[in-house]
Amino acid sequence: MHTGAVFYTIFLIFAGAAIFSTIVLYTKQSLLVAYILLGAALGPWGFKLVSDVSVVQQIGDIGIVFLLFLLGLHLQPQNLVHMLKKITWIAIVSSILLAVIAYSIGRWFGLGVTESWVLGAAMMFSSTIIGLKLLPTTILHHQHTGEVMISILLMQDVIAIVVLILINGAQGGGFAWNDLLLVGVALPVMTFLGFVIERHILVKLLARFDRTQEYVFLLSIGWCLSMSFLAQTLGLSEDIGAFVAGVTLASSPISLYIAESLKPLRDFFLVMFFFSIGATFNFSFAAQVVIPAFILAFLMLIIKPLLFNFLLSKSGEKKSVAREVGFRLGQASEFSLLVASIALSTKLISEVAANLIQATTILTFIVSSYLVVLKYPTPIALSDKMRKD
Repeated sequence: MHTGAVFYTIFLIFAGAAIFSTIVLYTKQSLLVAYILLGAALGPWGFKLVSDVSVVQQIGDIGIVFLLFLLGLHLQPQNLVHMLKKITWIAIVSSILLAVIAYSIGRWFGLGVTESWVLGAAMMFSSTIIGLKLLPTTILHHQHTGEVMISILLMQDVIAIVVLILINGAQGGGFAWNDLLLVGVALPVMTFLGFVIERHILVKLLARFDRTQEYVFLLSIGWCLSMSFLAQTLGLSEDIGAFVAGVTLASSPISLYIAESLKPLRDFFLVMFFFSIGATFNFSFAAQVVIPAFILAFLMLIIKPLLFNFLLSKSGEKKSVAREVGFRLGQASEFSLLVASIALSTKLISEVAANLIQATTILTFIVSSYLVVLKYPTPIALSDKMRKD
């Protein structure tokens, strides 16, 4: 994109988002729905006003990075370690069960064995961005709910990285075991390095210059993006690096100030992320995938909340927390779209199967966010009573 095209694209996205948001608020829908529908309308399969979606998608991904960084800032390290010990088996068991269920549904749809397993892999995960974007962080109850959710999502991130490595390895006819070993070593090394830098460098800098707000703003962004880049370099996802960066600063006295100051920046990028989701859907395959996608989305929206509710209740969580976390994790994931994209590029699945995964993911995004906004407190709730940031 040249400079004029970038300006034109940003103009279309945010002017269009303002118009669509007005409409969906009047009709009492979620704002996330407005961004996805806008992308579908303006993208290359709609009115073709935005043709180069890849750049928008890459910029939008930064929103997920900031979202995870802000969540990390609200989670004390000791609480997170405790939750991970408790939640790890839930993330693993739920992922396996969901993969088997989705595989069975894929076979019922008439997909091949490999395509059905890819479908199963895509349906294993819940959306980090939907789950956390709709989660209040300023209420004590939701801070615990957030700890449970982020623990599950963090483990799902690790599982997703392993799955993506295996799918990538399938292109060459073998799995990249060296890459898997690297992931196992990289995460603890990066976490240890992050806490060392925070303790010996960041704390001293923040203590000395904390009155200069611009400096705190720039230092926190630089730290977030540096850890994200390090994670990417080590074979992990940028999201994990950003989350670790946030957790390392969570004990700082100004962590909440940093979180508040970065929220507008996060929201700017997230609008572009959801726009890109709608814009990348290929409507030429709509007739072939619409009925299977609705069926699969309907089943996932029922099975996922029930499964997480059951597993969390068995782990000792309160029934209200287990039910709420299950409900908030009841959709597919950004990783579902990535699994479909990589599997298609490695010729493991057909374009029809890839678009089935994409359509199902978008449908669960829309319906799940709508249901959560209606049922639980969220930062984008339609009523003042339910709106909690």
